[in-house]
Amino acid sequence: MEKAFYAMLTFLVSTAFSFYLFLVMLRFLLQWVKADFYNPLCQFVIRMTNPLLIPLRRIVPGFLGLDCAAIVLMVMLELIETFILFWLAPPMITLNPWLIAALIAIRLISILINVMFFAIIIRALSSWLNHDPTRAHPFLEALFQLTEPVLSRARRWIKPIAGVDLSPVLVLILLELINIFLNNLI
Repeated sequence: MEKAFYAMLTFLVSTAFSFYLFLVMLRFLLQWVKADFYNPLCQFVIRMTNPLLIPLRRIVPGFLGLDCAAIVLMVMLELIETFILFWLAPPMITLNPWLIAALIAIRLISILINVMFFAIIIRALSSWLNHDPTRAHPFLEALFQLTEPVLSRARRWIKPIAGVDLSPVLVLILLELINIFLNNLI
C-alpha cells in the first residue's frame, strides 16, 4: 500500500513539473521565434509563466535576444523536481552533481524535442483540415510561427513532391532519432 502511495505521489509531482516545464519551454521557443504575443495561446503561456519569470528577470538578464531567465527557471524547476523525486523514493545511486547536471540537460532537451514534435504533428494534421490559411485558428498560427523555422530548413533538403510537403516527416524522424539517442544515454 505504501509503495502505491509513493508511486501516485511521484506521478503527481512529475506531471505538475512536466506541465510547467512544458509551458516555460514553449514560452522560451515562442519568444525565440518572435511569435505574435497577442495570440491567445501566447497570452495563456505568458499568464501561466509570469508569476515565476517576472521576479527572476530582475536577477537574470537576457543575452543576445535569449530569455536567460526562462532557461534558469527550467533548470531550477528540474533541479527541484529531481530532489523531490529522489526524496520520495531514494535511488540506489548516490547524488553525483555531474550526473544530476547531465540528467537535467537531457530532460530539458527531451522537453524541447517533445514540444517541437507535437507542434509539428498538430500542424501537419491541421493542414489536412484547413485549406484557407487566412482563416486559421490563432492556436494554429502560433504553431506555424513556432515550427516554420525548423520546417523551412528541412524543405531545403526535401522539396515538396506533387504538392505534398514531406519536410515534417523528415523533421519528425530526426527528432525521434535524437530522442532515442538521449534515452539510451540515460
